[in-house]
Amino acid sequence: MDNNPSILSHISIGTNDFDRAIAFYDQVLSTLGCKRLMEHPGAIAYGKQYPEFWVVIPLDRQPATVGNGTHVSFIAPTKEAVQAFYEAALAAGGIDEGAPGGRSEYGEPYYGCFVRDLDGHKVEAVFWDQALE
Repeated sequence: MDNNPSILSHISIGTNDFDRAIAFYDQVLSTLGCKRLMEHPGAIAYGKQYPEFWVVIPLDRQPATVGNGTHVSFIAPTKEAVQAFYEAALAAGGIDEGAPGGRSEYGEPYYGCFVRDLDGHKVEAVFWDQALE
């Protein structure tokens, strides 16, 4: 993976309702071309080519909690994909944390949205328009 521009291998988020969380992410991540790539009891990984985003039941079997100040951002290929992600998330029970659009504080190339998933994790879809850099 020497040509992979990412600095991350993967990220995992915990859930307190595994089946419901998986149904949410199946619907929402498909808008970005992601799919299930690995499945283990209590853990499913999503990605395009390799498992980058895991939804898991915490290994210690303690309740999953949300990190204050933490969010996960997914790359969208277009502004339309950001909109589709947002709409799918809300339709699947997610909560609006910022409708699709530009954010001047992030720079002109930024176009994204924020939602809370069913466990309260903040997730984002972002299209970075390199033509505007």
